[in-house]
Amino acid sequence: MKKLLVVVDVQKDFVDGSLGTPEAVAIIDKVVETISDPQYDDVVFTKDTHFEDYLLTQEGRNLPVVHCVKGTEGWQLDKRVEEAAMSKLVEVRVVEKNAFGSNKIAGIACGYDDVTLIGLCTDICVISNALLIKAANPELPIHVIEAACAGVTPAKHAAAIETMRSCQIDII
Repeated sequence: MKKLLVVVDVQKDFVDGSLGTPEAVAIIDKVVETISDPQYDDVVFTKDTHFEDYLLTQEGRNLPVVHCVKGTEGWQLDKRVEEAAMSKLVEVRVVEKNAFGSNKIAGIACGYDDVTLIGLCTDICVISNALLIKAANPELPIHVIEAACAGVTPAKHAAAIETMRSCQIDII
């Protein structure tokens, strides 16, 4: 059985940068532990990717906090997460995305027998990617490790977890 781990947007701006939260900081140990788990054949990291015109985009008008601008420190993966990725002896890929979900991630998942997601933010990008994968691959087992995810708020995290559970995504 070929297993994929998708690490969603564990970037500096979401951990301890412009949109960081204490809950995001608190999951980093679990994220690193999960990345280091040898059960995964491959690991894909998504990177929320924006540009200088971010505030002119629909997202920027609705969330007017500049974040994850390509090439900035905030766009980089959290340092401990990046170190864990570098120590993996499996294929590691990075997918840049300028929207909450990525059709590319859903396509990549087609080549696997099992997919697990972790990362930030549970209620925005994790759920978007989990549901895109589920829509593209309805029979594919999809898991989300709750302790390796954090939402914009604890309440939104919990709501997203329940929504994914309702959509037949296995919550671990």
